[in-house]
Amino acid sequence: MTASAWPTCWAPLGYGVTDTPEGADLVVLNTCHIREKATEKVYSELGKLREQRETQAEAGGPRLGIVVAGCVAQAEGEEIMRRQPAVDLVVGPQAYHQLPELIARAHRARGERLAADFAPEEKFDALTAARNPTGVTAFLTVQEGCDKFCTFCVVPYTRGGEWSRPADAIEAEARALAEKGVREVTLLGQNVNAYEGQGGLAGLVKRLARIEGLDRIRYTTSHPRDMDDALIAAHGEVPELMPYLHLPVQAGSDKVLKAMNRAHTAESYVRLIEKIRAARPDIAISGDFIVGFPGERDADFEATLQLVREVGYAAAFSFKYSRRPGTPASAMPAQVAEEVKDERLARLNALLDEQARAFNDAQVGRELPVLFEKPGRHPGQLVGRSPYLQGVHVSAPDRLLGQIVTVKIGDASRNSLAGTLVGSGELEPV
Repeated sequence: MTASAWPTCWAPLGYGVTDTPEGADLVVLNTCHIREKATEKVYSELGKLREQRETQAEAGGPRLGIVVAGCVAQAEGEEIMRRQPAVDLVVGPQAYHQLPELIARAHRARGERLAADFAPEEKFDALTAARNPTGVTAFLTVQEGCDKFCTFCVVPYTRGGEWSRPADAIEAEARALAEKGVREVTLLGQNVNAYEGQGGLAGLVKRLARIEGLDRIRYTTSHPRDMDDALIAAHGEVPELMPYLHLPVQAGSDKVLKAMNRAHTAESYVRLIEKIRAARPDIAISGDFIVGFPGERDADFEATLQLVREVGYAAAFSFKYSRRPGTPASAMPAQVAEEVKDERLARLNALLDEQARAFNDAQVGRELPVLFEKPGRHPGQLVGRSPYLQGVHVSAPDRLLGQIVTVKIGDASRNSLAGTLVGSGELEPV
């Protein structure tokens, strides 16, 4: 394919959004490099897109442009271009705002690759100016990068060191979102509670909580090392800060935690959870777990199960250890066999599922404020979120979309709740 084969609609401006790749002019795969399975899935999807491009061309449709963005693009850009020549453009995480310009460049010289070497300020200035939320919830990045260097993780190498956005810029974006109807924001960062603006993350939360119309604040993902007393106290002092905390521990064995370079122990993590629950007794705790880390023995895995039983999780994400090239753990001895990882993951998931179901069951009979976000799958149904991030299905009129309404929970499953409106259909939002 020559540059002249690119259609004129591949201009920097003028694109619309489509829900499916069929018939599209451009597909962007935004990628994650944390796990090997996720990386390999990128290549699988690229193969499918290449076939779609050929089919689309034979049918006389628009030429499908293929872009790979995100951390896999940053770490394996040259390899992506080698393994899948159909890729037109590779864009690193700090260059998303340059996508229209890069498409224009690729129009002239196919295959140009741009690494993530732009200043973060430049990216956020550009992205914020063009932001147009489509619902009542939104994500708001406040911090990027990681300095922790867990031995299993590629994030410090693909996203760089920790960097915090200025608080004034974050507040301005949050106010703009609220003015466009957003009622809940989730503050994002690779280590979001490492935010270093004035007053830290606790100070930022309190600042955003004063914005009119912004009724709910969440944040993710946190590191136990950065969970300071001010942030813990904020969970009990700021009603807008939702009672849900994702705080990964990864393992319950001190030997494994040391090998992971987590810089905390199982005991210190449990004591930290106790402090958080003392500040906000009803808080829902979520976590991350890795099974089969190099050197993990049966006793180490049993220690993880014991920590899970002691903490009690409302939700969790669990994974088999994935060997990532270039990380210290990838060269460690005593790599765990896949069948052992599979057995351990199944046992851990069974326990975590039991706890999640118990947490949801405990909401039955309670009255919870629910922010209705979208219509449900059934006519006359709305779907919203509880303070604990559970999906809640309710028969309710469309006029309550975007409102926070009291719902009595009548049923629970592993993944969601169902309930009824408290009062009449003329219920005043809470």
